[in-house]
Amino acid sequence: MLRCMLRSKIHMATVTDSNINYEGSLTIDETLLKAAGIRAYEQVMVSNLNNGERFETYVIPGKENSGVICLNGPAARKGATGDIIIVFCYEYYTEEETKKFSPIIIRLDEKNRIVK
Repeated sequence: MLRCMLRSKIHMATVTDSNINYEGSLTIDETLLKAAGIRAYEQVMVSNLNNGERFETYVIPGKENSGVICLNGPAARKGATGDIIIVFCYEYYTEEETKKFSPIIIRLDEKNRIVK
């Protein structure tokens, strides 16, 4: 049996921009993607703390160390600049793997910098 578990989370990210005229996705600073172990074009779940919206999309890398968190295409309708979001990435694990796995949790400050 496989279990779907949280593999990584980018917690308390501030939306810096939105671009309705894009085919879709979520742009995230590449530094944050690397820290969270999320790859370009990987599926993610996004939860908006300001309005309660939850949606799935995929990520594209933004400029390193820019702090960019941009809602693109239809996702731009799910939030606004300044909203706080959480980005979740899940993976399937075997029963044995679940006994020793631990998710990566990246916590951010108001400028989308990693908080230690």
